[in-house]
Amino acid sequence: MKQILILGAGLVARPAVRYLLEKGGLKVVLADQEVNKAEAIIKGHANGRAVRMDVKDETMLAQHVSKADIVVSLLPWTLHPVIARLCLAHGKHLVTASYVKDDMQALDAPAKEKGLVFLNEVGVDPGLDHMSAMKIIDDVKSEGGRIETFYSYCGGLPALESNNNPLGYKFSWSPEGAMLAATNDGRYLEHGQVIEVPGSRLFEHYWLKSVPGAGVFEAYVNRDALPYIPIYGLEGVTGMYRGTLRNIGYCETWDYLKKLGLLNQKMMFDFNEVTPKEVLANIVNSNGTDIKKDVAAYLGIPIHSLTLKKLEWLGLFSERRLPLGTVSVFEMFANTLKNKLVYDEGEMDLLVQHHEFEAVYPGLPMQRIQSTLIDLGIPGGDSSMSRTVGYPVGIAANLIAEGKIDTAGVRIPVVPQIYRPILAELENLNIRFVERKSTLSEDERSYWGD
Repeated sequence: MKQILILGAGLVARPAVRYLLEKGGLKVVLADQEVNKAEAIIKGHANGRAVRMDVKDETMLAQHVSKADIVVSLLPWTLHPVIARLCLAHGKHLVTASYVKDDMQALDAPAKEKGLVFLNEVGVDPGLDHMSAMKIIDDVKSEGGRIETFYSYCGGLPALESNNNPLGYKFSWSPEGAMLAATNDGRYLEHGQVIEVPGSRLFEHYWLKSVPGAGVFEAYVNRDALPYIPIYGLEGVTGMYRGTLRNIGYCETWDYLKKLGLLNQKMMFDFNEVTPKEVLANIVNSNGTDIKKDVAAYLGIPIHSLTLKKLEWLGLFSERRLPLGTVSVFEMFANTLKNKLVYDEGEMDLLVQHHEFEAVYPGLPMQRIQSTLIDLGIPGGDSSMSRTVGYPVGIAANLIAEGKIDTAGVRIPVVPQIYRPILAELENLNIRFVERKSTLSEDERSYWGD
């Protein structure tokens, strides 16, 4: 029986673990520093085992890696280089859902030499976005066509009936991760021109996007889309864009949150001594007698602005002490988001992923191809985010265990050997993309709004 070591029993672990256990023929060891979380997922399964492990203890980590055949890391990407080097030293395959960074890419040649698969970016975004895109790209090429433009969007959001807070968002992943992503630069290709979006203006650069069957959202640029042109084999395209979907009002709100300094990691306060209101007063140079008016003036917005009502709802005008000790404004705000923007028992999240291609075929007018995934969480069960991250990771690990993915080196799921069986198995799990094709008029080409 092959053994799979899964590191991390967090929000997306359960679907991966249960999928692998229910497939049969595999042993699964789930490791987390909070062993009770791992035990709750294993649920006493005969082929599963929960272990307590501090990933910072490299000796303990190495011992567990050495006993596995495949390691699945659901930990933050910053820990993956250490884990990958241990996999390399002990001759173990590796699966992650995280972007390939330089430290990971540097292990490509050594992994190839040892015949090891280091499969990354196999979650939802990155992951399903690659797989569903490459399916269409390869299909178009096989039919003699070529891709002219490719626009890709993805968003994890509250389902409509669970969208019950003024920010229109809840966290199915780390608030710290979302806060850091709010400072990312963006880059994309539009009508053959490279558009650069500095992180400081990320939330100023957005538009409205209608997704069939899901609704209208705000879309803002997700990192740098240009490296995916060669990765996807799309040399010569005139448009290439990767965007994040959020509910209406999100971008303006987060732009003001940034301008208010709530992502500042250097400004420290002792929250045993000061309140959130006093922190804001310090930032905007207010004496605190009319903090709302002073924040409005600092941001250059009306006193009746919805942004102020959102800040108040978050508790940032509160005089209540927070039991945090001395931490940064960033950490205080992260704690606030963790407590306010959460899914309550029985609430559902929504995962929307949408691709739009313009494709040219010999002798035909320009074609628009759309591929859309709309997935809801299960009330009282797994969230959509956990399913659309956890299942692809689990399926990939199982395929490696069965020898069906055997291309060695640092890989992402952009080749048929990887993406086709994963997409097929996801359909069996009721996670599927709906594809549509239509003819474009000249006026419709490369239109970025509705």
